[in-house]
Parts: sequence; structure tokens; C-alpha cells
Amino acid sequence: MSLREPAPDVLDVGEFYDLIEAHLEESFGRRHPLWVRGEITKVYEKGHLYVDLAGSLRSDGKRPTLNAHCWNSVWGRLKATLAAEGVRLSEGAVVSAFGYVDLYAPSGRIGFTITALDLEGLMGDLARKRAELIRRLSAEGLLEAQRGRILSPVPLRVGLVASPQTEGYNDFVGQLVSSGYSFDVRVVRSLVQGDEAPAQIVRALQHLGAENCDVICVVRGGGSRADLACFDDERVARAIAECRTPVWTGIGHTGDESVADLVAHTRAITPTKLGEQLVVTVREAEVRGVLQPATALLTGAAAVLDEATTTLAERRRTLVYAVRDRLRAESRFLDTQRNRLVVESRRLLESAERELGAKRQLLAAYDPQRRFAQGWAVVMGSTGRAVISVEDVHEGEALRVRVGDGAFRVVVEREE
Repeated sequence: MSLREPAPDVLDVGEFYDLIEAHLEESFGRRHPLWVRGEITKVYEKGHLYVDLAGSLRSDGKRPTLNAHCWNSVWGRLKATLAAEGVRLSEGAVVSAFGYVDLYAPSGRIGFTITALDLEGLMGDLARKRAELIRRLSAEGLLEAQRGRILSPVPLRVGLVASPQTEGYNDFVGQLVSSGYSFDVRVVRSLVQGDEAPAQIVRALQHLGAENCDVICVVRGGGSRADLACFDDERVARAIAECRTPVWTGIGHTGDESVADLVAHTRAITPTKLGEQLVVTVREAEVRGVLQPATALLTGAAAVLDEATTTLAERRRTLVYAVRDRLRAESRFLDTQRNRLVVESRRLLESAERELGAKRQLLAAYDPQRRFAQGWAVVMGSTGRAVISVEDVHEGEALRVRVGDGAFRVVVEREE
């Protein structure tokens, strides 16, 4: 190894960096910005945005990395624009950034200052990932899995995944409270936006899936696309599809449709509409299972009563006519019998009178008075019995003799 004396134009390290910075500024500085595309491998925000972009694999098997940053003065505006479009920078996303090269001499690092982002490219990337997720879920049959879940005819036991006291929560619960039905709402608190939301939503679904719920509702009020991004998360979609209990969703405003909505058993355009739909389902069950049978029963009972009333009236008229006809017939019969009795009694009386006259004449012929008038007498012994033979008396016996106008006693002197 040979030692060489320094050349008279040897640069100081600072001078070296000044030279490099001048060349970079001349070719890639503020006045010569350019587009750089890479995959986000690390993202960090603390007022400013710091992001590492990785390029494609090189022949040596390594991926070059560019340390990029976006100062708060620019990042605040870009962040608001991204949020309005529902875009969130995250690891794995491929992004095209517009900016210029800078050199930080104290650490000898070349960086990249971002001044703009390709929003359309980001949106296209998100749409592509969402479409790929939907295709995977469809290929696995998970888009239709919830459709096969059988909903209880009267879904009153409601599991609710929501952030309590938020607008979406209040809108949904308000519909149930004002319905007049006794809904049993079991709430599992969960974040409904942000990086931690998907894991919490999944845990809430798993917890309620083990409960004896008729239906599980996932609700979230309106917000930006970024706010609703957690409902496009694959973990959430799979948790809904694999849940054994029917899962209903009411997420965002009219026009918002998340992957969670696509895999759900039933979806509504807002939490309010979801509550209304649940109330309508219970009301239809009430109409179908209670009011209609009750109405049919009342109608049938009224028809039976009307028929019975008509029959009773007819039978009452029939009975009145029958009794009247029978009374008339019996009256005519009694009149006939009375007439017959009168005639027969007269005949019997006349016959009896004739017979009595004949017997009176016959008795008159045998009247003792007539015999007494002819000189007949009745002799009775001491015993009171009529004397009909001399053997019935004894000498000295006192006898009673009855004649026509009286009686007297005699004493037997002798028998002849």
C-alpha cells in the first residue's frame, strides 16, 4: 500500500456535501421536482409525516429504500384531502409522491421532501385491494354465507356492536325504544373508526355470537371514507360472514357501501333505517302471528254468533209457532172432549136417572112401610136379631115388635 500526498484540491467533508447538494439541487432540487413511486414500508406521523418507500427487488435481492417526509405545512392540506376522499396511508400501499431531493449532511442521508401525492393512484390502489378482497370472499362463498342464516320470527334479543352515545348509536336505539316493543339490547362497546377498530369489532362479534341473540346489529353514523375504512377490513368481513347469528349492518349515510355491508345478512343505508327495519320485522311478526289470527278469530266468532243468533231466532219462531199450533190443537181437542164429556155425562145422567127411577119403583114395591101398612110387623129377640122361627124364642123372653107407626114389647107365654 503506498501513501500519496494530498492533492491541492482535496475537499473538506462539508465542502463535499455542499458539492453533492449543489448537484442534487441542480438536477432534483426544488426547481426540478419529480415523481417517485414505491411501497410504503413504514409510516409515522408527528405533526410532520415520515414515510419509507421501498422500490422493486434488484438483482442482488435487495430493495432500495427512500426516506421521505412531508412537512406539516404541506401535510396538513394533503391529509385533509386524503381524509375527504377516504384514503389513509398505511404500510403495504403503493404510492406515487411528487417532490424534490434533499441532503441532510449531519447524518449523510439523502431524503425526499413530498409536496404532492397521486390521489387517483391511491384511490385506484384502494379500489383494487377492495375488489380483490370481494373476489376472495366470493370465491370462498362468504358473500352469501350470512344469507343462509335463519332469522328468528320475532327478533327481540338484539346484540349491538357500536360506540355508545354516538349519533349512530342513538339513532338506532331510539327507533327500538320508541317502537313500544320490549327489545332486549345487549351492547358491546367498540371503536368504529381508526386502526384499532377492526380488532375490537371482531372481538365484539365473537362475543355476541356466543350469546343467545336473535340478531347482531353493527351500526356507525356517517363520516368520511377514511372514517369508514375499518368496515372494509378483511378481518371484519370474515368475522361477519362466519358468525352463526344473522348480522345486520347500518353503516354511514345513503350511498356508503362497505365490504361489511356486502357480507351482512341484511343492510340498511343508515343506523336509523336499520332500527326502523328491525321494528318493521317485529311488527310484521306481530301482525302475522297475533293480529291476523286474532282478527280471524274475532271474525269467525262473530260469524258463528251471527249464525247462532239467526238459528236461535228461527228456532224461537218455530217454537212459538209450534207451541201456538199445539195449544190451538190441544184447545180444539179439549173443546171436543168437553163436548163429548157434556154429551156423555148427560147421557149417563139420563140413563142413571132412568135406572134410579126403575130401582126406586122396585124398592117402593119392597118398602117395609108398605108392608107395615098391610099389617106386617118385625119381631126382634133379646139379642136384637129378627125372629124368623119359633125356635128363635123361649117362654118368658121379652121381644120387641115394630109396626108401621112405632114399636112395643111383648113377653112370650108359650110356644105353639
